Amino acid sequence: MSLEIKNLHVRTEEFEILHGVDLTIRKGETHALMGPNGSGKSTLANSLMGSPAYEVTAGSVVLNGEDMTEADPDERARAGLFMAFQYPATIPGVSVANFLRMAMNACRDEPIKVKEFGQELGANMDLLKIDREFTSRYLNDGFSGGEKKRAEILQLAMLKPQFAVLDETDSGLDIDALRIVSDGVNAMRGSELGVLIITHYTRILEYVTPDFVHIMLDGRIVREGGPELADELEDKGYDFVREEAGAARAADAG
Repeated sequence: MSLEIKNLHVRTEEFEILHGVDLTIRKGETHALMGPNGSGKSTLANSLMGSPAYEVTAGSVVLNGEDMTEADPDERARAGLFMAFQYPATIPGVSVANFLRMAMNACRDEPIKVKEFGQELGANMDLLKIDREFTSRYLNDGFSGGEKKRAEILQLAMLKPQFAVLDETDSGLDIDALRIVSDGVNAMRGSELGVLIITHYTRILEYVTPDFVHIMLDGRIVREGGPELADELEDKGYDFVREEAGAARAADAG
C-alpha cells in the first residue's frame, strides 16, 4: 500500500512550478519534505489533493495502485488521502462536531451512529488534550492559529485516512501547541498510516522524527536522506543544498 508520485510536472496559468517530482510513501512511513518558501512544497500538497488551481502536465499520482491524477478531491479523500491545510478554511454556522460527523459519513456507506460518533470524538479529544466545549464552536471561526491546527489533527484522528499530507502544520504554533499537535501525530503513527510532513522549519521534527527527509528547491527534490539530513539542514541552512544542486546541474550540463 503506497502513495506514489511519479515524474510530476505541475503548472499554473503563468508558469511551471514542479519539474518532475518523484516520491513514494508507504503505509507505516513518515516522510518530511523540507524547502524554503517558494520551493513548490505547498504546490505539491495541493496537487496531491486535486486542487483545480494547478494543472498536472506530466506524471501521475497513484494511490494503492490506482491512478488518481485526474480524480476530484472528494474521490481522493474517499480513497484514503487526507490533507491538513496550511491555512484551514473558516465555516461559520457549522460546528466542529457537525463538520466531523458529515466528513465521516461522506466516507462511509452507512451513517455513523450518534453514540459511536460521540465515543470516538471523546476519545480523540482526550488524546489531543482538547476541551469538550471546543466541538460546539463553529469550525475555525475566531480560532487561534494553534486551535486551527488542533482541529485539523482532530479531523485526521477521526477520519483515519491511509495517507496524510500535513502542509506547514507547525506554522504559527507556540511551543505548547506544537507539542500537542506533535503528540497527536505521534499517537496516530503506525502501520496503517503513511505521513508526509511539509515544512521549512526543523522544529516539528524535534518532536515527530521522520523515517525519511527530502529537500525541495525550485520545484525539484534535490536531496534525500534519513532524519540526520534535517539536523544537517539546521546546522548549514539551505545554501549548502543550493550549492550542491547547482554543482550537480553544471556537471550534468557539461
